[in-house]
Amino acid sequence: MANYIIIGGDGKEYGPISADDLRTWISEGRINAQTMAKAESDAEFRPLSTFPELSHLFAAQAPTSTPRVLSSSSSPGAVRESALSAVKGPAIALKVTAIIGLVCVVLGFVVNIATVTGHPLFPQQKMPSPEMQHFVNSFGSGFGIFQDILGAAIGVIVLIGAGKMQRLESFQFSMTAAVLAMIPCVSPCCLLGLPFGIWALVALNKPEVKSNFN
Repeated sequence: MANYIIIGGDGKEYGPISADDLRTWISEGRINAQTMAKAESDAEFRPLSTFPELSHLFAAQAPTSTPRVLSSSSSPGAVRESALSAVKGPAIALKVTAIIGLVCVVLGFVVNIATVTGHPLFPQQKMPSPEMQHFVNSFGSGFGIFQDILGAAIGVIVLIGAGKMQRLESFQFSMTAAVLAMIPCVSPCCLLGLPFGIWALVALNKPEVKSNFN
């Protein structure tokens, strides 16, 4: 399905915007037949009423003597502010999730290193022989260190992705951060990651949010 680029009331280009989003905006009166637009594959802008796939949507609109390209309350600037507001909450929530996860990773890393080096910080299960005790401690802590490194990497990705989401940068990176936060045993903080990740996905998939990503 073709995507479109429109010229807003401030003379700036916005998009790409899907045909479904354009239909929604037309039905809401945010853009009209005189709004200049082009398909991504087109070279020149032309009124929306000249697009065969959209022209029938303007038939039911009442004629007006003045263009209603975008009202002041729904100008491109206002739409972007609305998008920024929509992602602010979930982005901050993902940042909190990532930070809590990174703190837990650091603590776990310290505990595992201490155990591997023979200075456990907590009582260990007693094994029949010192050799088996050393093997169990080393294997368990080695696996724990691997998990800590993986958790730290994922936590950093979620933290960076949340920052990009809050600034409406890199839609795909923001989506990746939200999905990683939701996955059990991978999320930086399992208890908070699932609801915060779902919240972020809902916000990211709003048409006015998707269309305003850089």
